[in-house]
Amino acid sequence: MTNPPTPATEAALLSSLPTGLYIGGAWRNASDGGTLDVIDPSTGRTLLTIASATADDGAAALDAAVAAQQAWAKTAPRERAEILRRAFEAVTARADDFALLMTLEMGKPLAESRGEVAYGAEFLRWFSEETARISGRFAMAPDGTSRLLVMKRPVGPSLFITPWNFPLAMATRKIAPAIAAGCTMVLKPAALTPLTSLLFAQVLADVGLPAGVLNVIPTASAGAVTGPLIRDPRLRKLSFTGSTEVGRRLIADAAQQVLRVSMELGGNAPLIVFDDADLDKAVDGAMLAKLRNGGEACTAANRILVQEGVAKDFTARLVERMRAHTVARGTDPSSKLGPLVDEGTRQKVHELVTSAIADGATLALGGHPIDGDGYFYEPTVLTGVPAHAGILREEIFGPVAPIVTFSTEAEAIRLANDTPFGLVAYAFTRDLNRGLRLAEELEVGMFGLNTGIVSNPAAPFGGVKQSGMGREGGVEGIEEYLETRYVGIADPYAEGLG
Repeated sequence: MTNPPTPATEAALLSSLPTGLYIGGAWRNASDGGTLDVIDPSTGRTLLTIASATADDGAAALDAAVAAQQAWAKTAPRERAEILRRAFEAVTARADDFALLMTLEMGKPLAESRGEVAYGAEFLRWFSEETARISGRFAMAPDGTSRLLVMKRPVGPSLFITPWNFPLAMATRKIAPAIAAGCTMVLKPAALTPLTSLLFAQVLADVGLPAGVLNVIPTASAGAVTGPLIRDPRLRKLSFTGSTEVGRRLIADAAQQVLRVSMELGGNAPLIVFDDADLDKAVDGAMLAKLRNGGEACTAANRILVQEGVAKDFTARLVERMRAHTVARGTDPSSKLGPLVDEGTRQKVHELVTSAIADGATLALGGHPIDGDGYFYEPTVLTGVPAHAGILREEIFGPVAPIVTFSTEAEAIRLANDTPFGLVAYAFTRDLNRGLRLAEELEVGMFGLNTGIVSNPAAPFGGVKQSGMGREGGVEGIEEYLETRYVGIADPYAEGLG
């Protein structure tokens, strides 16, 4: 999109979208006629009204997935791969539509939305290439008296619950490996940002995904709809991205049917800057890790730990860079930072900031909601944040950078690990040995060394401790959707050669 979108462009895109539930290859209204409004966070006004699924609709979606499972599992891997490849090409061809739609419903600047389209589409291409590589093994038993055949089979019907912050990528990161493995799916997108999932479902139908393989049920009543599905013995897999609090409840519910679960939960990422770091690269990395997606990311740098020798210089540079970030509606060409997703999120961010100041932190920049329409918040930097401050314990999910100083490497590691979460950490240092020590000592599932971004479709994404279980992306991602079956075969030589 070479020119900024106009109100007419926005209206045309919104009017072209499906607004129903996608079940069994057909678009339909909710069984009770219920609807939900999708809000533009930059204005607080309704973008579009869509169907809101009921528990009956959820049951119908699972019925469709179960009915399609056997035939889909037997579909040739190459055929599944070609569907994914065509989906990659179709999403790429419609990159402007997807980017604008995400900006409208989530708020991020168009440049960031375009980046998400490229990232999200790459999961489709990556898993199209992995589809034909699913394999088992054949071996002689160690004692020579039998043969061992190990097969990989699709897990079966799966339920995906996705968050609002990356409306396309969080869907493709789950849907692509499930398609590759031969699993059918029910997708419950976030009520705040369901439109991208509806457009993506339409694209998948257009490129030939069979009816019932993917079913999409936006709803304003998440628990009432997903609870019965998780209790249904026909469901065999649950994948959730969201808060640790909700994840705990879902894991407990999933235990009743002993479901396979993948959980990508909360984060509290430290970003560590050592005295020997290249400060230009460290500030670039901090800006990327902190303000990507407006800070509304589980991988966002939640705590910035800076060694005492460079703390003053680093802080001054970071404040200067964050002050220069233009806050505006995501469709504005000057926008570097869009709104937060809703008023509740903005209130929580502001409460964390005011609480930190009350606890003794110093406000170096920002610190206030922005008056007017929408849910905008100033880029904010806090210094001298005390160790007990809530802002160091909770996910901020906003454009706020709390800075803490440290003196030694050992102290930095202790501070970084002082959290129940363990999704990702970042560090900037010129010392390779230190970098390798950090890679071994930091209690995280992912580590960015001299970089402020780690997400890559070719790499396994996931955390440890209370940040979840399972991995998405990489060669590991498809294993989440495969069961291992062992076949013991009698010794073919037991009766001689004849």
